[in-house]
Amino acid sequence: MRKVFVVLLLLILSSLSLADDNPKAVVNLTTGDLKRFEIYLLGAIANSAEYYKNSLKELKVAVVIHGDAYRFFLKDLKDSPYKDDTKLIEKQKDIETRLINLVKNYNVKFVMCKEGMMGRKINPKNVYSFVEFVENGFIALVDFQNNGYAYIPLH
Repeated sequence: MRKVFVVLLLLILSSLSLADDNPKAVVNLTTGDLKRFEIYLLGAIANSAEYYKNSLKELKVAVVIHGDAYRFFLKDLKDSPYKDDTKLIEKQKDIETRLINLVKNYNVKFVMCKEGMMGRKINPKNVYSFVEFVENGFIALVDFQNNGYAYIPLH
């Protein structure tokens, strides 16, 4: 009986250490530059997640949205501070599809700073439904990092 208990305990401990082996990253997303956003967020996260998947690991990613990045997470740009951004309007549907792909296929978590959102007069109902709200983006970044997420700036 004692041997069975020791074996079970070792199995549990080894599975816990394997679970902690998955890489975690928090992206501090402040850029409003469409090209940087497409390359370094939409493309890089999917590519990195696939890399880790091929290594039998799951990349956990959280993206904290603030600064000029709000523009990429709005359902309708007409009633927003970004209504005149013609390049963004052109790409909006593609961006939405790619963001949904990151959420569904790679479990990327998107969180938006409410303070900055309100400061820009962005209606929370106009934000994609997969985006969660946090009171303060700085605090969210600190919390993620204190939970073992590597910090990735995207300005």
